[in-house]
Amino acid sequence: MVAQLDTPSVNSTLSVASPIAGLVQVFTSSHRNFFTNVMAQALRIAGQGTSVLVVQFLKGGIRQGHERPMQLGQNLDWIRCDLPRCIDTPQLDDTENEALQKLWQHTQQVVFEGKYSLVVLDELSLAINFGLISEQEVLAFLAKRPSHIDIILTGPEMPKSLLDVADQITEIRRSHSP
Repeated sequence: MVAQLDTPSVNSTLSVASPIAGLVQVFTSSHRNFFTNVMAQALRIAGQGTSVLVVQFLKGGIRQGHERPMQLGQNLDWIRCDLPRCIDTPQLDDTENEALQKLWQHTQQVVFEGKYSLVVLDELSLAINFGLISEQEVLAFLAKRPSHIDIILTGPEMPKSLLDVADQITEIRRSHSP
């Protein structure tokens, strides 16, 4: 017995009844050493052919601003704030604040252009809690993003308003004391 699948002809068009909506995922933890879990997910998805952008708002030190993204494979771009140091305080000088704002503006622009299917916004909660990026701006960005784009937000002490709009929340915690 031979089974035969009915496949569409070359000239037929496939249509999806409704487009698949992108998710807002939050990965949060009381400590800051869980980025490898999110990066592994981003690499896996990029390896399957999906375009991915990883944005690290508070990391610097390697001349990797939005004008010089690191490309990991064909489908994953990785950018950091164009600063000589990592940001660990809300007190920034004008040059540092300008670099962070340029990165945030660039991130919004490429998301609105639909260039990526998955965008990871690493340590965004710290940038918000430091008062460097407005919580209301982030909420407006999430509401206006193209509906098919998945967004992953990471960081400790994620604002409740962002947790409220998330489709999935993953809290990473230690199961024992170190």
